Amino acid sequence: MSQIHQEVTFSAPPGQIYRALIDSKDFAKVTGKPADIEPEEGGKFTCFGGYITGRHVELLPNKRIVQAWRSSSWPVGQYSIVSFELQADGLKTKLVFDQGGAPENEIAHLEEGWGKQYWEPLKKYLGG
Repeated sequence: MSQIHQEVTFSAPPGQIYRALIDSKDFAKVTGKPADIEPEEGGKFTCFGGYITGRHVELLPNKRIVQAWRSSSWPVGQYSIVSFELQADGLKTKLVFDQGGAPENEIAHLEEGWGKQYWEPLKKYLGG
């Protein structure tokens, strides 16, 4: 199993990015796709109209989100662990992202997908 590591800087404070990732309405605005997110530890989430599902393992407001995360195309019961670390950097936020436990044959698709489906729309939503 491979590990994905990405770092992205956003022109927004950590709290704004945190909310965009765990608030159903904000996430849907960012991605343009339906989302149903229970914003508490142990809470379930469904994003992109059910294509992505999982649970929040750890939520440290404005600092860290850890999720058991899966794509509907994966074998039943297979989850990866994703973490979003939010580090304030002046008026910006550095997001350090890691994903482990994804199927080997999905790594290239996922590496590209995080940029196209999450980081680019989030930058656009946050205005830069």
